[in-house]
Parts: sequence; structure tokens; C-alpha cells
Amino acid sequence: MAQLIPSGSKRGRNGFTLIELMIVMAIITIIVGMAVPIYQKSILRAKESVLRNNLFTMRTQIDEFTYDKQKAPQTLQEMVTEGYLRSVPADPITGSADSWKIIMEDASQTTSTNSQPGIFDVRSGSPKQSLEGTPYAEW
Repeated sequence: MAQLIPSGSKRGRNGFTLIELMIVMAIITIIVGMAVPIYQKSILRAKESVLRNNLFTMRTQIDEFTYDKQKAPQTLQEMVTEGYLRSVPADPITGSADSWKIIMEDASQTTSTNSQPGIFDVRSGSPKQSLEGTPYAEW
């Protein structure tokens, strides 16, 4: 005796149809398309935060060096040698410790009459603009 399968039964249907798979893939693509820019922006915000922290630390240590030694440092490496920095930090925007833009003090502003002008300020060497719209080189 043969069993009859009702016409509305799901017993003969296994898996998903092509259209169902395409709809799921389209939804996943839309979600990923929205998430990637947000993720990239959060990475850039983190790099900007590290840049602000590095600039603040280096500027503070330049001031400490100048106050202690009665002369401004000639290079960032001199600050490492004298123990004011553990190492020259990498610019998080450029990814290099050699890309810092050094601002030297004017000869008329030196703290000692016998010394040559030293580092007055340090800035990022990146030509890019921040999320706020200001160039990193102006921070």
C-alpha cells in the first residue's frame, strides 16, 4: 500500500531556494556596507586621540627639558638620551617616528645666550586633515 503525500506538505522540500539565499546575501551586504565606514571612522578617532596624547606628552617634556637644562633640546633623540622620553613615539597618522615636524625656537628667544636655538614645538608631519577639518600639521 503506497502512502500519498499531501500536496501542501514540506516533506519533499529540503534547503533554501535561490531567491531566499539572494535576499539574505543582500541584507548582509547592506549591513556590512553600513558598518565598515563607522568602523574606519572609529579607528581614525582612536589615532587622533593617540596623536593628541603624544603631542601633549612631547610638549610637556620639551618644557621640562628646557627648564631643567636651561636650554632647549636640539633633537627629539636628545630627549630620549637624557631620559625625558623612553623613545620617540610614532606619529599615529603617518605611522613613523621620523615624520614629526620640528618647530625650532627663534634665536632671539633662546634661554641661554651661549646656546643655539632648540626645539620649541613639535607637530604631526601628516598632510591629511582631521575629522574636525583642521590639518594635523596645525595641531
